[in-house]
Amino acid sequence: MIIVSACLLGFKCRYDGESRPDEDLLSSVSKKLFVPVCPEQLGGLPTPRAPSEIIAGDGFDVLDGRSRIIDATDRDVTDFFLRGANEVMRIVELLEISTAIMKEKSPSCGVCHIKRNDSIIRGSGVTSALLTKSSVRVISSDRITDKLETGNY
Repeated sequence: MIIVSACLLGFKCRYDGESRPDEDLLSSVSKKLFVPVCPEQLGGLPTPRAPSEIIAGDGFDVLDGRSRIIDATDRDVTDFFLRGANEVMRIVELLEISTAIMKEKSPSCGVCHIKRNDSIIRGSGVTSALLTKSSVRVISSDRITDKLETGNY
């Protein structure tokens, strides 16, 4: 069983009310059991919602209280992101999941990169950071095609 960012499986849960389905991932759904999650929805944010950014550092800094997450209306939404990350961890623990496939560039799910000020910077989103700290194997959506072809996920 694998946790997957729900938008990658076609769920319209992104901030803009859209999804980013990954066709390769969708075609492999019948071969593995995927549990779709949207940390932002699990944290209590609506869909659609204002886009949000980690203002400094990355998700690890948010987890450690050194940074915050602010949406496009200047509203501090840090607590929603933290609540969502913790809810995903509850699912991981309940179902004994050891692998996650997460959507790159998201302030929640980004694995290697997040978006800030219309730029892509190196860093993890809050949920991916918490999963990593908890020894869950986190795979970037940008690298999943290779993993699917080799069956190494």
